[in-house]
Amino acid sequence: MTPTRLLDQQSESTRRGTGTENGTNGAATDAGTRAKRGFSKIGPILPARLRPVNRPTMWIEIALIGIGYYCYRVTQNAARTGREAPYHRGRDILSLEHALHLDIEHWLNHTIARIDWLIVGMNYYYATLHFIVTIAVFIWVYVKFPDRYRAIRTVMFAINGVALIGFYLYAVAPPRLLDPTRFIDTFCVHHTWGEQTCSGVAGLSGSMTNEFAAMPSLHIGWAVWCALAIAHLAKRKWVKILGILYPVATFTVIIATANHYVLDAVGGLVTVGAGFLVQRILQGRPVYGAPPAEPVRTPQPGPGALVQTPAAK
Repeated sequence: MTPTRLLDQQSESTRRGTGTENGTNGAATDAGTRAKRGFSKIGPILPARLRPVNRPTMWIEIALIGIGYYCYRVTQNAARTGREAPYHRGRDILSLEHALHLDIEHWLNHTIARIDWLIVGMNYYYATLHFIVTIAVFIWVYVKFPDRYRAIRTVMFAINGVALIGFYLYAVAPPRLLDPTRFIDTFCVHHTWGEQTCSGVAGLSGSMTNEFAAMPSLHIGWAVWCALAIAHLAKRKWVKILGILYPVATFTVIIATANHYVLDAVGGLVTVGAGFLVQRILQGRPVYGAPPAEPVRTPQPGPGALVQTPAAK
């Protein structure tokens, strides 16, 4: 047998052995590669002119926020037309959580409510940081990361859109409104913002807020959106850690103040996933991947311009 023939047989044996020993890993790698390629092909459905990466005009952003608030008011009015259904749904969620051993709302609500300074602080946390932190992250990304702002903003608007659909189709009363003898309405007990009545959410007038917007929890959706932006874009490690801890603290607050169920938080996470998916379909690029570079436009010579040619050698 010639040396060449022997080497060919050894190579073939090695290939077969490798395929037998690592067949499972190879198949898994191929499947993972195919899945990754399939996901990378999602979108975009928007034409290139509607997918710029530069910073948008602030007035357009303000107009979009106004449209979002109008849609929120529409869902608020729709929820008030059937006032009994939200309460039934809230009890159904508690029953499901009890079956899944997730019903920690009553225990956490009564445990934290015994510590006055802590529960009062959580009341103000619930009523303020939800807006303050989100607006601060919006401005921070808008100013510091203009090439990423549009993608990150699209995720937030998609989160809100999905949540508003949930509020419209599945209005749910929070735990604090179900049974006053079982849950403590911490805003009412401690007169947050100096309110002497128990109407509204977070001490605000009931005409300004949707009391039946428990599922999904936008407090969790917005907090996770903020955390992802901070964790990916912040340079200081301690800032990243604070950003990651923000949704954890928010979850504790929304349950302790009896404003949400555990499954509301799960619903908030679902809206975040849906927001990223919508953004990928629309723009066809990962939110925190390398942003695409703007195309370089070469100036064209005018009609009277002289075109120089290289001298002949």
